Order: sequence, then C-alpha cells, then structure tokens
Amino acid sequence: MTNLKTDLQASFTAALPIVLGYVAIGVPCGILCDSIGLNALQVFAMSVLFYSGAGQFMIPNMWLAGAPIASIIASVSFVNTRQMLYSAAFAPHCIGVRKRLAFLFAATVTDESYGVNTLKFEEGGWSVRRALFVNLFSCTSWTLSCTVGVLVGNAIGIPLAIASFAMTSIFICLLCTQKANVENVVAAAVAMLGVYVFKLVGLTGPAILLGAVAGVVAALCVSQVRLARSRESAAYEARIEEACVGGEGASKKGGERE
Repeated sequence: MTNLKTDLQASFTAALPIVLGYVAIGVPCGILCDSIGLNALQVFAMSVLFYSGAGQFMIPNMWLAGAPIASIIASVSFVNTRQMLYSAAFAPHCIGVRKRLAFLFAATVTDESYGVNTLKFEEGGWSVRRALFVNLFSCTSWTLSCTVGVLVGNAIGIPLAIASFAMTSIFICLLCTQKANVENVVAAAVAMLGVYVFKLVGLTGPAILLGAVAGVVAALCVSQVRLARSRESAAYEARIEEACVGGEGASKKGGERE
C-alpha cells in the first residue's frame, strides 16, 4: 500500500502539468463537439475509447468544413499512427513487465504523457506502473474536461477559432521545455517547413504526421553526422596521443643508449 501511495503521488506530480493543460484544451474540445451535435455521453465515450486529442479536434473541425465521413476517418486514423511509434519507443522499459500492465500502458500513451514519461525514464527511478498512472491521470482529466465542455456548450463564449487553436498551444508549451540542442532545432524547423509544404500540395489531413516524420528523420540524420564526426575526432586525437607517447618513448630509449 505504501508503494502504491508513493507511486500515485509521484505520478500525479509528474502528470499535473498535463492535467491542467488538458483542462484548458479539453473544455474547448467539448464545445467543438457540441457544435456538431454530439451529446455529453457520446463525447465521454469517445474520450475514453478513442482518447486522441488531435483526433477529437480534427473530427468536429473537418465536419464543420464539410469533409466527407470517409475522409475524416482516413485522416484521423493516419494522424494517429504516430501512437504506435510512441508505444514502440517504450518497449525496452516493458521487458519483464506483466503483459496486461504493458498493454494498458501502451494503449494510453499520448503526445504529452510520452514526453513526460520519456524524461522520467531518462532520469531513472521510474517504472511502467508510474508511467501508467501518468497516462490514467491525463486520460481522466481529458475525459472530464471534454464532457464539461459539452455540458457548458455555448454558455461560455469561446470563439470556435480560438477553441481550435487550444490543442496547438499545449504543443508550444511542450516545445519550450525541450533542450535547445542542434537536433531539436533541426527537428522543429524541418517539421514546421514540412507541414507547410505538405499543406501547400494538398495533403492537409496527414500534413502534421508527415511533417513530424520529416523533422524526426532530419534530426536523426544530423545526429548521426555529428556522432560520426565526434568519433572521427576522438580517433584522430587518440592517434596523435599515441604518436606523441611513442615519440617520447623513442627519445627516452635513445637517451639511455647514449
């Protein structure tokens, strides 16, 4: 019981920024869902079973824009394929963990909880159970916030344009917390450029996913180039050091002979 309490406290502390952020964007999402005729029960069920902030924002926006149902389903499904990458990234941490726990953890990963749990795993002292609690706290906040958004509906005068931007704002906050290194700068720049280019050529639905993939690939390439140069530099310095040591050894032997 003590370990459970400790895990819950640690997970809630880690998830608190996400929980608060989801309140800020969940309510506008609920308002958007209400604008297309979804009721509180439908939004609650969608938040629990579907649980995709980007997807739940896309559905009402695309519906209001007059997109066909098939296009909405395809676009939302395509955008959410990134969740498989998130879950796969945590696979090494799930070795030796019960399958049910690992499955539930992988099924509840989101963009924000992925970022928080990745940082916690890197720091050490983090477990899959704590990571799962972070996911569940986040899911609860999102579900309740979306449901409240439907219930208040038009009582809160939030313009739809601002409500649609709410999801983007939390990603901006997460971006500001990242380390300012070359790889992250390249990833962000290429991703933004990629999204813009893909939208220009008509790939509006998958533009975010394709741009993100382009940013990650570019960052990986830069990282590999920098790593290769670092290894070459280290090898070159090692050869110089060996040459210097060898030269000193030869000089000492020459002095001893004299």
